[in-house]
Amino acid sequence: MTGLEEFESLKQSAGELGIEVGENHRYLSHNLVFRHQRFHFLEWGDPGNSPLVLLHGTNQSSHSWDLVSLHLSSRYHVFALDQRGHGDSEWSRGAHYTVADMMEDLKALIEALGLDRPVVIGHSMGGMVTLSLAHHAPELMRAAVVIDIGPEVNEKGTQMIREFVGKNVEFDNLEEFLDRVEVYDRYRTREHMARTVKYNLLRRADGRYVTKHDRRRFHNKDAEQPIKGAPSLNDLGKLPFPLLIVRGGDSNVLTDDAAQRFVTGVETARLVTVPDCGHNVASQNTVGFLGVVTPFLSEVAPA
Repeated sequence: MTGLEEFESLKQSAGELGIEVGENHRYLSHNLVFRHQRFHFLEWGDPGNSPLVLLHGTNQSSHSWDLVSLHLSSRYHVFALDQRGHGDSEWSRGAHYTVADMMEDLKALIEALGLDRPVVIGHSMGGMVTLSLAHHAPELMRAAVVIDIGPEVNEKGTQMIREFVGKNVEFDNLEEFLDRVEVYDRYRTREHMARTVKYNLLRRADGRYVTKHDRRRFHNKDAEQPIKGAPSLNDLGKLPFPLLIVRGGDSNVLTDDAAQRFVTGVETARLVTVPDCGHNVASQNTVGFLGVVTPFLSEVAPA
């Protein structure tokens, strides 16, 4: 992937944001079949380094981590997964998109790649999947980072996300899509959004653009509830490894009160708040996110 124009664009974005990157890069795109389904994932960095697995949120893809992966790949072996029904991974035939389903996908990925107790970093939906694996199979993980999510979330904030996802499905052109995202996300520049838009959209034969993710996750009345399989705070009280909870300073999804209850209820947890961002911490304030997650990673998985 380093020979593509999009990689040069990514490095340009990193330079504009002041994100430090190394000189030598290993960046690969893979497809792998497990659990009777095809999954796409991105691999970054030296296989001899400690492994990290990155899980995106709803309506996002593995590329939502590109700036983070580019920075961390100089010290870690990074895997960013397109979760089922998102990005370039296959859609579930039966519209099975619960936390429990995605947790089994994560477990299968770790086992298929032979990863030795990776640190798992998950945002929003990916964070719930991370917590589910932490509850059901903690022996597979070295540590975990969950971003702006927890056992208790603000319904108003999650409803805003569902409404944005539900109302923004088809577009006549990319500028129309960017106009809508710009209103929704006031933290990123339009230029940076434009560089990543292609990862979340497909152009149909009629010329219109549509989002890549399988919308049945929210709109199929016969499908299982997406939250099924998410652990409770009581389930997570005695995790056998360190947990870092990252909250966006302006988040309306993980409120400050809920975050405090979360960190108090888990013996091995610590909480940090990143300013100047909302729910999408790692993309809205990438420098701030790296500033809090890098010391944690250095502690739990030395480079």
